[in-house]
This record gives sequence, C-alpha cells and structure tokens, in this order.
Amino acid sequence: MNDATVHRRLTAILAADVVTYSRLMSRDEAGTHAAWKSHRSELIDAKIAEYEGRVVKLTGDGFLAEFPSVVNAVTCAATVQLGMLERNAGVPQRSRIELRIGINLGDVIVEGDDIFGDGVNVAVRLESIATPGGIAVSAAVRDNVGNRLDLQFDDMGEQTLKNIDRPVRAYSITLDFPPAPRTRRSDASPQEPWEIEKPSIAVLPFNNISGDPEQEYFSDGITEDIITDLSKISGLFVVARNTAYTYKGKPVKVQQVSQDLRVNFILEGSVRKVGSRVRVSAQLVDGSGGGHLWADRYDRDLTDIFALQDEITHTIVDHLKVKLLPEEKKVIARVPTGSFEAYTYYLRGRHFLHWHSRSHYVLAKRMFAMAVGLDPHFARAYAGIADCDSFLFLHYNADVSIDAILATSAKALELESGLAEAHASRGLALSLRERHPEAMEEFDQAIALDLNLFEAYYFYARACFTQGKLEEAARLFQRAAEIKPDDYQALLVLINILRSLGREQEMKMAAREGVARAERELKLRPENPRPAYLGALGLAALGELDRAKEWAGRALAIDPDDRLAKYNVACFYALEGEHEGAIDLLVELLPGATHETKRWVKYDSDLDPIRSHPRFSKVLELLG
Repeated sequence: MNDATVHRRLTAILAADVVTYSRLMSRDEAGTHAAWKSHRSELIDAKIAEYEGRVVKLTGDGFLAEFPSVVNAVTCAATVQLGMLERNAGVPQRSRIELRIGINLGDVIVEGDDIFGDGVNVAVRLESIATPGGIAVSAAVRDNVGNRLDLQFDDMGEQTLKNIDRPVRAYSITLDFPPAPRTRRSDASPQEPWEIEKPSIAVLPFNNISGDPEQEYFSDGITEDIITDLSKISGLFVVARNTAYTYKGKPVKVQQVSQDLRVNFILEGSVRKVGSRVRVSAQLVDGSGGGHLWADRYDRDLTDIFALQDEITHTIVDHLKVKLLPEEKKVIARVPTGSFEAYTYYLRGRHFLHWHSRSHYVLAKRMFAMAVGLDPHFARAYAGIADCDSFLFLHYNADVSIDAILATSAKALELESGLAEAHASRGLALSLRERHPEAMEEFDQAIALDLNLFEAYYFYARACFTQGKLEEAARLFQRAAEIKPDDYQALLVLINILRSLGREQEMKMAAREGVARAERELKLRPENPRPAYLGALGLAALGELDRAKEWAGRALAIDPDDRLAKYNVACFYALEGEHEGAIDLLVELLPGATHETKRWVKYDSDLDPIRSHPRFSKVLELLG
C-alpha cells in the first residue's frame, strides 16, 4: 500500500452479541435495556479493562473488543461467560440475557480508534456459530493459547462462515465448571476472584558439568524427560522444549527468563556423570522474586535414573500444589525401558535428531536401532526411527520405504499408544500414500497428545499444502516456526504459500526471519545444503538476488546430486528470471521424483513465472 495513513497490526479480536436481543426488547424494552447496561458496567467492561483489553465499539446488543494478548482475550471471555451464568441464576430462562462470543487472532487495519478487516470479520462470524453462553475461537487462537489455560477446546471442524471466502477451522470452549455460588455479602468481605491461569514453569537445559562435552546428550536427555513428564500434567503449563533450549549455553537471569517466557517458576540444574554414577542438582526458583522454593542434590547409580527423574517431577508437583489425576500418575511412573544401555543409545539418538541435518538423521537412526536391538519393546526408539526416516525422505529424497515408516510407527504405537511423535510420523506416511482422512486423524491425535510437537505441525502443514489447503498449511507452518525458534525450514517453505495467498507483508516477515535462522544454521553446519537452498528463496523474496544466487550456487556445490537442492534452485531461477535454467533442472529431476515432489510442483507459487513458458509442457508431461 502507498497510503501512509493506513496502519495494520496483529491483535486478538473478541466479538460478542446478546442472544435473541430483539425478542427480549419486544417483551420488556426498559427492563432489557437496564439489565444489559448493568451487565456491561458491572461485569463486562470491568473484565475487559482487567485483562488489558479495549472496547472498540458498541453495537447496541453487543460489542467488539481487542486485546494485545490472546491468552487474556480467552481468559476474559471465559470469565465473562461464567459471570453471566452466575448473574442469571434465579432469572427465568425466557428473560435471561445470554452472550455468544467469538475470538480470532488476525491482522487488522487501524483507523483512529476503530479496526477493520478480515481478522475482525472472522471474529464476528465465529460469534454467530457459538452456542448461547458459549465461546467459539479460530484455530489460530487455539494454537496460541496452547495448554496455558485450564479450558477444554472442542474441535468444530472447518466452518463455512458467511461472507468469508475460505473455510475456517473453529473450536468451541467448554465451560463445564461453574463458579462457586454467590451469596449476599458486604463490601467488607470481597469475593475471591475466579482464577483461570495454571501454575507455569520453564525447565532450563541442565548444565553438563562432567568435564566431557561428549556427555552433553545425557544432561539434555534428563532435561527433556523432565519436560516431557511435566507436560503430561493437565494442571501445569510447561514451556516447550525448543523454546527453553534457546537459553542453552547462555548466562541467564532467572527473573528475566520468567518475564520473557511469562512463567511463574523456573527449574534449573546440573548433571555430572562419572562411570556408573550420576549426580544431579536441581532447584526450583520463583520467577517473580528470584527466591528458591526448593533445591536438592541426588547421588545415584545410573540404573536409578528413571526413579530420580520421577522424584524430581513429584517434588515440583508437590511444591506447586498441583493435583495429579490417577491416569497422570500412571503415565509419569511408566518406565520407558528396562535396559539402561538401550536408554543411553536412545538419548544419543534424540540428541542427534535435534540437529536436523542428513548426517545427523543417519546417526540418530543408527542409535535408535541400537536401542531397539537391546530392547525390542522400547516404543520411543521405534518412534525415533520413524522420525528419522520421515525427515530423510522429505528433506533429502533418501531411499526410504513409506511402508517401513508405517510399520515402524505402528510398532511404536502398539507398544505405547500415547506417543505423539509416532502418530505424527504415521500421519506423514499416510499422507504420502494419499490416505488423507486417516492422516489428518493421526496429526490431530499427535497434537492432542503434545501441543508443542514441532514434527506434528510441520508434517501436517506439508500434507495440507499437497492437498491445496493453503490457509491451513500457512497456519500450521507458522505454528511450527513458533514452537521451534531455531528452525529455518518452516518459515522458508511458508514464503511461497503466503505469496499465493497475497499476504505480501507477512511473506517478507517470514523471509527475513527465515534467512536469519538459515544463516545461523549454515555457520553451525556448513556441510548441509538445505539452509543454503531454502535461504536462497528467502533472499529472492526480499529482493537480494545477488546474495540469493550465491547461496543457490553454494547449495549445488555442497551436494550436486541432491534432488531437493535442484528443485529449490529451480524455484529460485524461476523467480530470478532464468526460466530456461529452471526448466532444465525440473526436467532433470522429475523422472525420479517422489509423488510428494510432483504434488509440490503443482501448487508452488515460486514456479508461477515459468508456467506459461513453452517448454513447461514438458514439465507437465513428466508430472503425469
């Protein structure tokens, strides 16, 4: 836009409306008007202000508000609906004023004190499908809230909303825990506020103080397993592993971390592994004041490592006064393997897997296979093999059997049905087999089990893209990029989707951040062509063509036979104007390309500049 007066921002929009307002007014105009005014002044306006919101406009029988925080918007909506339920107690059903509420997270146009745009329209339409006394939210809201709030989100599927040109995935919020009944009281005995926020905690990477950098995998493994166990507790909000690990190796101030991550508590510690013994020190810190709530040191045999992790988890739960559900106690107490040696190989494999390069996927798969060889009933190791095969197939066109991924993930789930990563890998394999409904079920199950699983969102996004579901793919790639702050792939793949959707400003933001992340990856692993060829596309989107050409050449120089490098460099050539070179590369790689690569060619907007080229008919012929 050239008009300098047009301003945009990303915001959480809450739209509310009174159910059957016209009928209520026709029955008792004065009484309805007075009651609605009372609800607004005594409850609604106060709660919006309390949760840092702003009433944008009143609509007579409703209102529009915006919040800088999605969590605050949802908390406010739930608080208001429960407050309305309480205020309606004793009022005949036909005379009750009930609200429907819709919430969306979206980009809006700002003019003075008003906001406009698609983000607002979606919120208003979501309100229309909410139940009386209920709340309907978009998938963007659901994903950003995660498990921070003690609320149940029920998937309503994709909804066709009036005057919205695309289906919108919607969720309803279940408010099945009524507040304590209000009794008449004096001003001297204030009512306790209803608290919706859970205790929140970040587990920082435990320091390896063994004096041997090779033992890093072990301290990381203990940290990750504690995060995994705490994440299974419904009464806690736990910062995702990938977010917590952005602090690895950095000097940190606990209070600053608490403020950055918006959590109440921080767990930090250290691990010393010597011979057959391990010493683990841990401390739980109050993020607001920096005081220690608990600290302890454990000296154990390595074979007692699972009991040690269980003890730390239960100690944290006790200090935070969180109630464990019976099924949560069983899950946390479950020992993943009876073989400590198998567990050690598994930790090494997981350590390599997080590096996300071809050589490390191969190493990780070898470690997981060693673990399975030592314990054929080790479910997580099978899930690790499936993950490695999935990434090797997707990113490096490795000769991996889709049937093998299906079989390995099925074996993992047979041994332990609640493994989110196994559901995600199985979903990918099913999508590659074009068994899309089954694949979607697996992805949804993976996310339900672990809201912070990068692989689930990443594989899900790719599956949506190959089906032409671009809006859904964009949302899922964005969520994957949020979950893993060091991942460059999701953002750089997202660029062409945002271009197709006409979201130019968001595309450039994704390109800038994606290139910065890719540059950091290239410094760490210069032998990996993937950040170079994806980064070239990001640089092209930013108009930095000379630098993009250098990165594209670097990718082909690192691995001239990498099919995905050829494909992405072809995309860059198409964008840059070297149309003959782009088609040459596509004609060279397509005869041996996977079905997924061929589907990608169909929807990739990077290739739009060459689709009208006379020689593109040869590409279409090879696509079949």
